[in-house]
Amino acid sequence: MMEEDEFEFVEDLDAILHLSPEVRVAIEQVFPSQDPLDRPDFNAVEYINTLFPTEQSLANIDEVVNKIRLKIRRLDDNIRTVVRGQTNVGQDGRQVKEITRDIKQLDHAKRHLTTSITTLNHLHMLAGGVDSLEAMTRKRQYGEVANLLQGVVNVLEHFQKYMGIPQIRQLSERVKAAQSELGTQILADFEEAFPSQGSKRPGGPSIVLRDACLVANVLDPRIKQEIIKKFIRQHLSEYLVLFQENQDVAWLDKIDRRYAWIKRQLVDYEEKYGRMFPEEWCMTERIAVEFCHITRTELAKLMRTRAREIEVKLLLFAIQRTTNFEGLLAKRFSGSTLSDGTGKRPETPLESTNPFLEDESEDNVSEKDEDLDRPKKPKAPDNPFHGIISKCFEPHLYVYIESQDKNLGELIDRFVADFRAQGPPKSGTEEGGAVLPSCADLFVYYKKCMVQCSQLSTGEPMIALTTIFQKYLREYAWKILSGNLPKTSSNSGGLTISSLLKEKEGSEVAKFTTEELCLICSILSTAEYCLATTQQLEEKLKEKVDKSLIERINLTGEMDTFSTVISNSIQLLVQDLDAACDPALTAMSKMPWQSVEHVGDQSPYVTSVIMHIKQNVPIIRDNLAATRKYFTQFCIKFTNSFIPKFINHLFRCKPISMVGAEQLLLDTHSLKTVLLDLPSIGSQVLRKAPASYTKIVVKGMTRAEMILKVVMAPHEPPVVFVDNYIKLLADGNPETFQKILDMKGLKRSEQSSMLELFRQRLPTPPSGPDAGPALSFSAPTPEQESSRIRKLEKLIKKRIQ
Repeated sequence: MMEEDEFEFVEDLDAILHLSPEVRVAIEQVFPSQDPLDRPDFNAVEYINTLFPTEQSLANIDEVVNKIRLKIRRLDDNIRTVVRGQTNVGQDGRQVKEITRDIKQLDHAKRHLTTSITTLNHLHMLAGGVDSLEAMTRKRQYGEVANLLQGVVNVLEHFQKYMGIPQIRQLSERVKAAQSELGTQILADFEEAFPSQGSKRPGGPSIVLRDACLVANVLDPRIKQEIIKKFIRQHLSEYLVLFQENQDVAWLDKIDRRYAWIKRQLVDYEEKYGRMFPEEWCMTERIAVEFCHITRTELAKLMRTRAREIEVKLLLFAIQRTTNFEGLLAKRFSGSTLSDGTGKRPETPLESTNPFLEDESEDNVSEKDEDLDRPKKPKAPDNPFHGIISKCFEPHLYVYIESQDKNLGELIDRFVADFRAQGPPKSGTEEGGAVLPSCADLFVYYKKCMVQCSQLSTGEPMIALTTIFQKYLREYAWKILSGNLPKTSSNSGGLTISSLLKEKEGSEVAKFTTEELCLICSILSTAEYCLATTQQLEEKLKEKVDKSLIERINLTGEMDTFSTVISNSIQLLVQDLDAACDPALTAMSKMPWQSVEHVGDQSPYVTSVIMHIKQNVPIIRDNLAATRKYFTQFCIKFTNSFIPKFINHLFRCKPISMVGAEQLLLDTHSLKTVLLDLPSIGSQVLRKAPASYTKIVVKGMTRAEMILKVVMAPHEPPVVFVDNYIKLLADGNPETFQKILDMKGLKRSEQSSMLELFRQRLPTPPSGPDAGPALSFSAPTPEQESSRIRKLEKLIKKRIQ
């Protein structure tokens, strides 16, 4: 038996030697073994039972124990040998480490020795290079100096940490002195070759100056800048003389000569001096940029002096030629010199966001207004030279703005005169209901102005032009559109009840003639076009103007003005048809409904209403075919106006007999059918009316039918009558109930008791915060109303039978 401490040792050993399945598999592959003691799932009990399968085998227990102890001793010996081997390896490692340390020391020594040799070589090169540099400088051997100087500067960088050594510091000072002397000497050479004064150039290009430029690349950047500055100044000195302020060629009408002169100079430079300056100096572009700065300054000064002589055509001519030249520069140069010290960018970066960019000039702008509706063209690449000269014209653009103000005023006056001369669009022609041509002309002119102004400035002038646009959009809306809407007449038509009842269908005419209806529709369509195009105009203006000024572009007021014109036009159409139906409704209220003896066809007043609808609606629909939504608005507004008026006239029909109520019910159904069919009446193409419109007709005319059903119902017993009224009409207003009683022809004494009963039978309104008005009820749905009508019709039929 094992002792307790042995068991604890075994348990600890198992915990330490607990290996993952993957590790066990790997060990088995490296050290394959058939010994049960090596198996990971070793079971001691099974192993003992294998050794002693029977009781008799226990006699050999001493022999088995001795074998196991021998095996344990051998394992201990193997472990001891391995541990001692690791000890020897550690000692060998320490010995190797000592050898490595010695090698490392040798490596450091080698590296330090190499660094010393390299430094001495650099010092030798530096000393020799400085001597050679000084000698070459005195001999003006700039070609050799350029390569040598760069090498000396590079070598000197290795000695920055040794500047505390006097000899090194002395060499560094000699290099700086040589650089300074070279700079002074090269500047003097260029001054001699290209003197600032005098009209002739005695020196000109040479190999010496070309090499001097290579040396200047290595020297202080200020030397290079000074060379460039002096050369450009000397090269453009003739320009300042030829185009002085007092010269005739200096004025705007001869601005082309300025650009022709610089083109010749650039060609001359390329031929004579193109190889003298390094290509990376971009001298051709620098000359052009400096010319632009000088021209902008000179033109600004000249225009301030002669501001009164600036006319619109002259200003636009000068701007066009200038912008063309700026575009030519963009094609020829990259604009890389605009961001360095010798070039200046325009005061305000001008982005090309013009959505109407075209290959042709602004004089060839297309005269089709569809351009505003076209998809935006891809944005053209930015022109880095845009505005580099033309910026000087911006303070004088008020001349252009004033001119556009005057031109637009004359254009509006011409539109008014043309409209009066040509008259309204004729019915039955393509012009009927079409957008007025003057509208397209106005926006085409607006487009042309935007194209021009975007080339001139994207700053305050664009805001001023926007203000002019707003002014004449309003004038167009009131003078051309609202000002030409037909005026309604105060004459009611002079129809009498008897004449209405005797007149045949088609004998009446609407207040507005067919031509006037076409005109109203045409003005409505034009206002809709103006509304949509004005919104696009606002978007385009915001794209063109500087970002800081976008908030000042707002055409909402002008869009509201066109919306008002649309509303007024629709209201005129509604009033016209509504007024045409008024005499018929008046005749209905004056008819003796109490004496009607039998129910016949629809009454004459219904025929009259239908006739007016059939006369007006097809004309309006055909002329508003392109603006279907506004035709739907017309139908809805007419229905919302006609149905309440019809119900009010129903209340005036008193007293009404049972037969009279049946006739009115028949008439109401006929009107309801016509109104439901109103959007497509007289049309060969049948369209289903919009759901919103159908809902209004069903709700309003069903109420009229319910009123007549209630009138037809017996008032005895009173409680049943009152309850049915409340249920069917859902109207808690005593005045409405009073009107129903008047239509039934009840006496005042009967009405008083009925009204008192009505007030008593009204449902009690809910209390608390959710309580509504005392006499308000939720209106029944059209389906509920239709169901009630059917029930009431069955009840009436039973009583009649």
